[in-house]
Amino acid sequence: MQFLDRPDGRLAYDVVGQGPPLFLVTGLGGSRHYWENLVPALSRAFTVVTHDHMCTGDSHGNRVSHTVEALTDDVVALMDHLQIRQTNFLGHSTGAAVGQILAQDHPQRVLKLVLYAGWAGPDPFFKLCFEVRKALLQGSGIASYQRASAIFLYPPSWISADAARLEALIARLLATSATEAVLAARIDMIVAFDRRSRLRDIAAPTLVLCAKDDTLTPLYLSEELTANIPQATLASLPWGGHAASQTCPDDFLQETLGFFATLNPITRT
Repeated sequence: MQFLDRPDGRLAYDVVGQGPPLFLVTGLGGSRHYWENLVPALSRAFTVVTHDHMCTGDSHGNRVSHTVEALTDDVVALMDHLQIRQTNFLGHSTGAAVGQILAQDHPQRVLKLVLYAGWAGPDPFFKLCFEVRKALLQGSGIASYQRASAIFLYPPSWISADAARLEALIARLLATSATEAVLAARIDMIVAFDRRSRLRDIAAPTLVLCAKDDTLTPLYLSEELTANIPQATLASLPWGGHAASQTCPDDFLQETLGFFATLNPITRT
């Protein structure tokens, strides 16, 4: 683990592997450990960079204004610090929101883009999900909020198949959790995110990836992204929930590695 000083804190990050750069940016939980099951495979082909979002995990700070734009600024600062001019990018959920802003506001920095379990802007269903999650957080506390997160992340059959595995994941969520105030601010952050009007500004070849049974950011949100990003293709996994990279990693890697290996992406008309 290494650190990058930022104006409002210290960003914890890891760099593993050799090859073209690949930034893995995690979702609302903010922990770089979300990717730990994929890093061994990805680092055989890429220099993999992961980090904890500011004020989560090992990234300690005093950020007041939590926005997806600020998270994107952290990624750009980390790229500059590591002297990475351009990178491949794989973002999960909130990380997919970061990827959109990076590709829109810093197009010269992005080689290829994977938007996994993402969305372009909120709709009534999305707002309701996070209204309920925020109410649970503020009414019952962090432990209840993190335990309930498993229901939004994983398919029921995956939860039922291995209780010990689930408890280990919940323990990790609790260990890397932000404070209640930061969690609430980050929920407000993603509900406020809306880049629908800028989707056609994304010039990078883009893979939009979602599991068909994702109940937090359902497939239709990925279809909206695909329909409006000029060089986007959609890959839908048959199963896996919101955290398909953890529940069906082989299928996930097949899609993502295949996309990154393609030298001549097909432009959708």
